[in-house]
Amino acid sequence: MVNWQVTAATIYCGAVDNEVTIMVYKDGSVKCVGHREYAGPEIQKQMKKKSLRLKKELRCTGPDCELVTGYRDKVLREESEQAESAGL
Repeated sequence: MVNWQVTAATIYCGAVDNEVTIMVYKDGSVKCVGHREYAGPEIQKQMKKKSLRLKKELRCTGPDCELVTGYRDKVLREESEQAESAGL
């Protein structure tokens, strides 16, 4: 049984060229704060300008991106390994 409610980490996201906070909940659901932040129309204009300046496309790919799901899987795998070693 999982003995935590939520865990979070701030990780660099190359898709938006900035750090984002990823939260994993005990039920396995996951949320990227950056997804909500980078979805608005005003920030999209800024991202387009930054993309041109950096000469690479910057675009949030949504809550199912590899960064988010990878972090979730890592947290859940570590929890599972700890439970196994504790004999649960």
